[in-house]
Amino acid sequence: MSNNGQPSRRAPARPGPWPPAPDPGPPAPLSWAKRTGFKGRVSGESDVSNSGQIALPKPKESGSNLDLEAGPRAEAATPLPPPPAAVAANGEPENRAGAGGGAAPLPADQTARKRKDSNDGNKSAGAGPTGQGLRSDQPSRQRREEETATLPQIEDEQGFPSRQVHIKYELRDSPGLVPIFFYGIQHYLSIMGSLILIPLVIVPAMGGTYEDASAVVSTVFFISGVTTLLHTFFGTRLPLIQGPSFVYLAPVLAIINSPDFQGLTENNFKHIMKELQGAFIISSTFQAIIGYTGVMSLLLRLINPVVLSPTIAAVGLSFFSYGFTQVGNCVEIGMVQILLVVIFSLYLRKIRIIGHRIFLIYAVPLGLGVTWAIAFLLTESGVYSYKGCDINIPASNNLSAYCRKHAPRMKHCRIDTSHALKSSPWFRLPYPLQWGTPVFSWKMAIVMCVVSIIATVDSVGTYHASSLLVASRPPTAGVLSRGIGMEGISSILAGLWGTGVGSTTLTENVHTIAVTKMGSRRAVELGAVILILISFVGKVGGFVASIPDVMVAGLLCFMWAMLAALGLSNLRYSETGSSRNSIIIGLSLFFSLSVPAYFQQYGLVPNANSSVRSYFQPYIVASHGPFRTGYKGINFVLNTLLSFNMVIAFLVALILDNTVPGSQQERGVYIWSEPEAARREPAVTRDYELPFKFSKIFRWVKWVGL
Repeated sequence: MSNNGQPSRRAPARPGPWPPAPDPGPPAPLSWAKRTGFKGRVSGESDVSNSGQIALPKPKESGSNLDLEAGPRAEAATPLPPPPAAVAANGEPENRAGAGGGAAPLPADQTARKRKDSNDGNKSAGAGPTGQGLRSDQPSRQRREEETATLPQIEDEQGFPSRQVHIKYELRDSPGLVPIFFYGIQHYLSIMGSLILIPLVIVPAMGGTYEDASAVVSTVFFISGVTTLLHTFFGTRLPLIQGPSFVYLAPVLAIINSPDFQGLTENNFKHIMKELQGAFIISSTFQAIIGYTGVMSLLLRLINPVVLSPTIAAVGLSFFSYGFTQVGNCVEIGMVQILLVVIFSLYLRKIRIIGHRIFLIYAVPLGLGVTWAIAFLLTESGVYSYKGCDINIPASNNLSAYCRKHAPRMKHCRIDTSHALKSSPWFRLPYPLQWGTPVFSWKMAIVMCVVSIIATVDSVGTYHASSLLVASRPPTAGVLSRGIGMEGISSILAGLWGTGVGSTTLTENVHTIAVTKMGSRRAVELGAVILILISFVGKVGGFVASIPDVMVAGLLCFMWAMLAALGLSNLRYSETGSSRNSIIIGLSLFFSLSVPAYFQQYGLVPNANSSVRSYFQPYIVASHGPFRTGYKGINFVLNTLLSFNMVIAFLVALILDNTVPGSQQERGVYIWSEPEAARREPAVTRDYELPFKFSKIFRWVKWVGL
């Protein structure tokens, strides 16, 4: 009976509190996910997986803002107990029972239809993305957020992509000059560690001075700004920042510590830099050819989350011998640096100031600033001053045993040991071939060509993750190939200007987009212009070069840990509970640590290479590795490549994932948009089409377009 005493019209087959089914109305258009067979794994959680992993539904937090730090969630706000049997509008029973009596996920087209019904004014009943009933008083916007979070994208009633509510500004949004300016600076400040830390590691290793480090930092800023503009205009057009990648750090250190350069006595920095320039120019040309010839479209069939995750994780884990080894030179400063970044990024991450998570977004620059202030106070108060000892005199030249003992502590703990800021000019214009004519060596070029494939794999995962956040659809294979080709051109520019490292898409950029909820490419482009202008101010590069190496090591510990975590986070697109995937990931990570250790320790006599610092020992394997043929070049290539953790992880994961049987859902195969379907949707065309009518000019090159 209803409240007015009239008999209710509830269907007799629906006992209990279950609400009546709404009129299905006309059939809704098939969504992109339904047409492609994609099942959303944005958060890595599902009600029932093929591997038997069951995740119980959790109450959804109140509020309309979705937290993308861990991926969008798809739980209903207040789930009601499901009925024993639900009856559809046509009188046939619906099978909604999942494993263990839980609710099974609805297909994508049913989810879209439920969303359409709720938008048409149905307030009495609804179904969430997991197939559970929602309360009738639930706001329609909250329902829309839950359904949007379930799949990367669901179409609206007209079949066009709907606005993604978890992003403030989407790919093509232009919120105004002031917000774009603010968010553009915010983008680059949040990933500043990725831009400045690699030059501060490789330049001292090459024997460069603080002035050389200042010049390289300015060059990195300039190239990062230029290549970011090129990528947002002529690459994938996603809001991704280009810059020096940690993928290239290990091979650069291996080349720096190769036997060819051990006997150099002068101009070490320029000589090694010219060798690096030649290697990057050749390897980048190889990468550009892979992209623009369409070969990348073929390689995409082999690259899946199960391959990408251990490969990128191995990049971060491979530098464990450098991280705390350097922090230990001045523990009280280095540990403060690490603890502050951890506190800001974890314990204070939800604190908002003027609506922004300041501590989470600016964890690295805030931690660096506070630690620098503490070190400055300790230096000025005389804590690191020792009577009769001069910091400018090397420890080997000190006659006093007392000064020789305290010289390393003075060098690493004081902040006034660098004169880069004073000696740097106010204006400096980076220009190509500023270090001299590049030197081309085939063995070093081969090493870099292999590493460029690893960088390409890293970019594939970044393109996919960022497109799910900001674009209407994932890019097509042609757009992805175009992006890889543009990354090759970007690295060629990096080689010509002499940054000492290749240029690629920064993986950390996806985390920044998810936290700041700014996906507009205009913000990234304006930030790139600002970065180019900053590169002309030489004092900025000098300021960065004067950061104490202990603080650099502390920041690197955090950045490498983040890189390993971001790599493993790609597993959310696959079945993480699958024994197949668990074994492949486990083998890949273990052998990525064990096999390189064998190469790095093979034939190494203790104390035989005392001139090389302990944390650079893993990169001198070319002189003592197990491959000892009559050709030194082949020995260098094989010993060096097989000593890289990321190469071993990539090879093991690639072979196992593509030979061990497994379903697409289990493997987590990346879903890319079909070119024909993309051309029919105006939103996808506007997202990825080249500007200035370039798409019409190059329409015949179908393998690098929509």
